[in-house]
Amino acid sequence: MSNTTSTPRDRVAVITGASSGIGEATARALHTAGYAVALLARRGDRIDALAAELGDGALAVQADVTDRDSLVAAAARVRDELGSATVLVNNAGVMLLGPFSTDQRDDYRQMIEINLLGAITTTEVFLEQLTSGEGDIVNISSVAGRTARAGNGVYAATKWGINGWSESLRQELQPAVRVALIEPGVVATELPTHITHEQTNTSVNEMYAEATVTADDIAEVIAFTLSRPRHLAINEILLRPATQA
Repeated sequence: MSNTTSTPRDRVAVITGASSGIGEATARALHTAGYAVALLARRGDRIDALAAELGDGALAVQADVTDRDSLVAAAARVRDELGSATVLVNNAGVMLLGPFSTDQRDDYRQMIEINLLGAITTTEVFLEQLTSGEGDIVNISSVAGRTARAGNGVYAATKWGINGWSESLRQELQPAVRVALIEPGVVATELPTHITHEQTNTSVNEMYAEATVTADDIAEVIAFTLSRPRHLAINEILLRPATQA
């Protein structure tokens, strides 16, 4: 199922990980701001429901950021059904925290493939569309991209990687494409629920249960960043709950 625009919209935003959390909230915020939105995620039922809810200008595309072929097919659908992408929000990610050990090796690979390689591959696939006009790339990083701690080493490595790659990309693509890096702290989303290490899952979910910053808060910041005139590029935003250490 897909729900495509029946009225022209000037800008087309592609959002990965749009089935929940920051991705879903960003899709809502940008659609409200007048964007056509392409909702990319593995969970097709969720993005189908979101596209149906949003109505005109929303397109659900089931895709996996670790599968380049699915991204190529997604890019073709976006171009054919909405028009060339002018915004890419690299939001898809997992946070599989836990002690560094052999037992966690599958989690490490998954984080690297989704958080880092997924963003790089998605950008590579959509880059031709983004550079055909006035484009924007928004990469969702984390406070963990600045400060590592015990138990988040590989997750932090993926976010430090996103930060470094974003700065290089910014220099390479300016002024045709603006690159913005968003680094949230604790946000009330389902992100910690997928942690496989039992003790870490319990402790992190207890912390997230008290989160005061919502996905809507982050989406509002993203929408503001994209709304700035083209002569101004907001390259990096670090934001935390006011009470986060």
